[in-house]
Amino acid sequence: MLATVSGACECLVAAGSRPRDADYLTVIEAVLAERPALVHYRVLFGPPHHRVLRDHLLRLLELRDPADRSLGIKTLHLGIVEDTLTAPERFFCASEQMAAVPIPSLTSAEAFDSGVALGTAAARLLLDHGRQTYAAARRVESPQQVAELAVIRDQGASQ
Repeated sequence: MLATVSGACECLVAAGSRPRDADYLTVIEAVLAERPALVHYRVLFGPPHHRVLRDHLLRLLELRDPADRSLGIKTLHLGIVEDTLTAPERFFCASEQMAAVPIPSLTSAEAFDSGVALGTAAARLLLDHGRQTYAAARRVESPQQVAELAVIRDQGASQ
C-alpha cells in the first residue's frame, strides 16, 4: 500500500473505514502535500473504526480545501457510504500505476495484514470504481462533518 501511495502521480483512491496504520496514513498526507495536483478520493464504508483514521481525515482537510478549484479541478474528495448492508465495505488503495487490496490475515483472526498487489490495468479499473463509489456517497468535506463521525473502536476515549 505504501508503494501504491508513493507512486501516485495523477490520482489516488483509498477505500475502507478500517485503516489504523499511522505510517500508511502519514505517507498519504505527505504525498498530497508534495503533489498539489494529485487528486485524492477517500471513501468510507460506515464510520471510521479507529480514531487515527478520523484524525487523518481532519489533517487532509487542513492540507486541502475540497471547495478549492485553483488548479481547475477538485483535488480532495471525502465521502461515506452509509448503507453498508446493500453496499458492503471495500478495501483497496489504487493509483494509476498499481493497486493494493488487503485481504484477511493469513495468521490472525482480527487483522488485515496480508494483501494482493495489482498492476496498471486493474488499478485503473479500481480508480473508476472509487470515483463511482464516491459519486454515490454522502460528502464529508468539512472539519465539522468529520468531527461528527463516531469512531467504532474508540477504546474508551471521548469522541
